[in-house]
Amino acid sequence: MPPHDIPHDNFLNESARPDAASSNRRALRVGIGGPVGSGKTTLVGSLCALLRDSLSMVVVTNDIFTSEDADALREAAVLPTERIVAVETGCCPHTAIRDDIAANLDAVEQLETLHGDVDLTLVESGGDNLTAIFSRGLVDVQIFVLDTAGGDDVPRKGGPGVAMADLLVINKVDLAPHVGSDVDRMLSDARERRDDRPVTPTSLVDQSGAQPVADWITAQIATRRS
Repeated sequence: MPPHDIPHDNFLNESARPDAASSNRRALRVGIGGPVGSGKTTLVGSLCALLRDSLSMVVVTNDIFTSEDADALREAAVLPTERIVAVETGCCPHTAIRDDIAANLDAVEQLETLHGDVDLTLVESGGDNLTAIFSRGLVDVQIFVLDTAGGDDVPRKGGPGVAMADLLVINKVDLAPHVGSDVDRMLSDARERRDDRPVTPTSLVDQSGAQPVADWITAQIATRRS
């Protein structure tokens, strides 16, 4: 297995990254990572529901030995079933999104080719720890999801996912009073470690709770097109 102590800000060298001009013409590829149970699949489903009427979307999910996350999205009918593909990694989740991205990249490219003129591709990682960072050869931007039940000291402890993701989401803020977490502390600690990169709190009790994340993605797409 490839070593994991690679530089956080240079996941692939520049020669391995997609050509900038061609990248601007294709879908925005957004990686969504975070620990098990943080709400990644719920966030993906909510984003699909909020954006599917205005954007052409496809989704790739990652699980080690199952297609459970993809199946949950198909059951919820957030997109037509043929727009959701599962990758069974058979290995640690971070390996398939950072070190050996071939299976994910194949799935992304096949979906984008099949459906044509795709605006947004979401790639959901399997549940992993705070070191899970996507290769920039696979995605253009990354969202990292934490939840209040994981402990309000997690943002302070940092790690590549917390520090380097393009957007950090603190999820399940509605549960904070029940698990003894201080949301304001989590947000403050996260901002101290992120060099002005954005942090947003969410509660995905209903799909509208993902609107700040949907707005951020829409802004990313607008920036690329301009």
